[in-house]
Amino acid sequence: MWALKKAYYRTYQFIMGLAMKCIPWIEPIIIDGTDSINKLPAVIKEQGITSVLVVTDPGLMGIHLLDSLFETLNSAGIKYYLYDQVQPNPTIDNIEAALKIYNANNCQAIIAFGGGSPMDCAKVTGARVARPNRSVTQMRGLFKVILPAVKMGSLLPPTLFAVPTTAGTGSETTIAAVVSDPQTHEKYPITDPVIRPQYAVLDPLLTVGLPPHITSTTGLDALAHAVESYIGKFYNNEDTRKKAVLAVEIIFKNIEKAYNNGKDIDARGKMLLASHYAGYSFTRGGVGYVHGIGHNLGGMYGVPHGLAMSVILPYVLEWYGEAAHKPLAKLADVAGVSLPGMSQPQKAGSFIDAIKALNGRMNIPNKFDCIKNEDIPTIAERALSECNPTYPVPKIMNKEECMAVIRSIQT
Repeated sequence: MWALKKAYYRTYQFIMGLAMKCIPWIEPIIIDGTDSINKLPAVIKEQGITSVLVVTDPGLMGIHLLDSLFETLNSAGIKYYLYDQVQPNPTIDNIEAALKIYNANNCQAIIAFGGGSPMDCAKVTGARVARPNRSVTQMRGLFKVILPAVKMGSLLPPTLFAVPTTAGTGSETTIAAVVSDPQTHEKYPITDPVIRPQYAVLDPLLTVGLPPHITSTTGLDALAHAVESYIGKFYNNEDTRKKAVLAVEIIFKNIEKAYNNGKDIDARGKMLLASHYAGYSFTRGGVGYVHGIGHNLGGMYGVPHGLAMSVILPYVLEWYGEAAHKPLAKLADVAGVSLPGMSQPQKAGSFIDAIKALNGRMNIPNKFDCIKNEDIPTIAERALSECNPTYPVPKIMNKEECMAVIRSIQT
């Protein structure tokens, strides 16, 4: 039976890989460079937009990071309405609250300002604007926003302007948003090309104030995106592989510079670019069990996404074993952590060890103390429900194997 399931999963992934080639991939327009946030209102005004919803979180409001944006919006004559209560793992309630503000003020577009959580909240809020008769839960999974549009002739979501303040999620270029359901303690993705932002502002000055531990874990999140995309099957292409390799190279050269000196604008800018490349890559190439397990640790215990990716990544790469040796060997060369004469398995092991060492130097833990034994079967079931058959992983994992990996990251 397991052999038949694996055959079905691979067939599904192969067909999805072919379908990927038929999707109209429209890349976000990039506004980048120091102080590029101040260019955004003019761009919005050029689109004939006079009223926007700004989606962010309390922390960014508390440090007044949005003040210059608000000033330039006012100067440009653009009305803005604020939803600033996004939680670290955005919930259905967050989305519905943002939607209420959008509708009550007849907004025409959305600005997502922050890390992955405000981005995800804004993306799904836009989807709810376009599909008012579909709940967030009904949009769970693949293409549950665009397909009703095809059937019903519905409108596309409003224009989304994405302003990342962390160099990690790559959400400004992805077609995915992750939502938490506090009732069931589930965390799941909504994936659809129509929720992809149309504009992305990459301003390194917005990341200067990030604390070291956020710099490190969001940077490792970007690394996880690049690695999982690169080692996956069927979905990726020459361009996504190239972007993944560039992301890995840039991250290994710059993440510790940004971690050790938050005011290093060059390193901050390069990490933003690496995050963007990694997001571009996994938007087509997909992710894998690192994300599946991580999402559910977030849903069950509120573990921040970047931290989950940082800790889980080397354990899952080790579990893949021989199935991932060849691509990981290539990444070891790119990252500069291989030695002449090493075999592919040795290079792959060197790359995994380099990630562990990187985590250690940036004070990232190697295990979690929040995982309860009685929760492990549920976490594994939910992770595999997310991953199989959708994610094009190097090797397919069953429940017992998934539970073993989860136990390996448990203190």
